[in-house]
Amino acid sequence: MTIQTAAELGLLACPHCGTVWRDAAQGEPCARCATHLHRRKPQSFQRTWAYLIAACIMYVPANLLPVMITKSLLGTQQDTILSGVIYFWVSGAYGLAAIIFIASFLVPLFKLTSLILLAVLAQRHSDWRQPERARLYHALEIIGRWSMLDVFVVSLLAGLVRIQGFAEISAGVGIGAFGAVVVLTMLASLSFDPRLTWDTKDVMEDQEAVTRMPNKETAA
Repeated sequence: MTIQTAAELGLLACPHCGTVWRDAAQGEPCARCATHLHRRKPQSFQRTWAYLIAACIMYVPANLLPVMITKSLLGTQQDTILSGVIYFWVSGAYGLAAIIFIASFLVPLFKLTSLILLAVLAQRHSDWRQPERARLYHALEIIGRWSMLDVFVVSLLAGLVRIQGFAEISAGVGIGAFGAVVVLTMLASLSFDPRLTWDTKDVMEDQEAVTRMPNKETAA
């Protein structure tokens, strides 16, 4: 069974209202909402790689700089994401430690590596496991919202501990870098066009052949 893409069938969907048009030209305004139609997101690779590179750079200080500063009678303690996980684990909060480790360390790393893999394969017009890659992108959209859990935990602890009066917890500079990683990966995910997954070398050659045909007829 041969799978045909929407581009091969001459279909073009509006990114704003979702209306599907047949034989619409690139850059032509949508007849319903006047949004310019594009077969693929303009400059998708350039923007995706820009956000991914920036996210990879910010990922280093996000894990090395303190995200939580605790001031008490015993002194001041600065915790990074991983040291905070160790602190909760030693304190007996195993569930909270596991949740923070997964949501604040594994999920951003998984999103970065997955988006890099998707971008590299799409840019090479690879036909390797296309359905699985499409499902991976949708999975990234679902789990991406949980990446800010560490920020929420620090905010919650800061409010609770100050109310109790035993200590004072404040956010460190690492929380800003971590928030930047989350935002940049979200922007990279939004910039990447999942339809590029289906643009294999054969499909691109067929599309180029179709675009050349009217020119040949005109020249004749």
